[in-house]
Amino acid sequence: MSRTVSHGDESRREEVLSETRRKRKSVLREYAEAIAIAVVLALFIRTFVVQAFKIPSGSMKPTLLVGDHILVNKFIYGIKIPFIDKNIIKLGKPKRGDVVVFKYPLDTKKDYIKRVIGLPGDKVELANKQLRINGKVMDDPHASYSVYGNLRNFGPIIVPAHHLFVMGDNRDESSDSRVWGFVPYAYLKGKAFLIYWSWDRTDFGVRWSRLGDIVR
Repeated sequence: MSRTVSHGDESRREEVLSETRRKRKSVLREYAEAIAIAVVLALFIRTFVVQAFKIPSGSMKPTLLVGDHILVNKFIYGIKIPFIDKNIIKLGKPKRGDVVVFKYPLDTKKDYIKRVIGLPGDKVELANKQLRINGKVMDDPHASYSVYGNLRNFGPIIVPAHHLFVMGDNRDESSDSRVWGFVPYAYLKGKAFLIYWSWDRTDFGVRWSRLGDIVR
């Protein structure tokens, strides 16, 4: 014999279904809110705090190798308004020897990484692999030269205000300020500080010894 469902049973069933739907929507909303917050936080960190970059060329050898993945401090020189390259809060200034990431002056859609050599007002000269700043021979421990190169003599040249003169550590195989000029302060993205991953695509393996190295 079939059972007749009372109006009370029907009401109870509707209440249970309604409560189930409400709980399901509540859970979905919580997940959506958590994901949204995570995305916003990630974008904030990437824009203002730390950004990851991959090294695609050998211009900074031996300091940085092809396949190194680095972290860059985005706020060390100031906090910028996104997309317009204007500091809203000025913090530190670049120092000679800093390894910096910046917008390539000839194509701002590309990012380059080099070492700061000359600061505003400096007279920079390179003569037979010898670096001179303001006429004084400088210690240049990060410089590396191959068997032959045609950029071992350069300058002297004066770095203009609010600009930097940069070079790759691999001096004979680096396109840098000797070729395309100075880097405006406004194009700086930050200072490299850590190698968090390194992949040797030639030997197809992880360079474990480089993980966690400080970029100097």
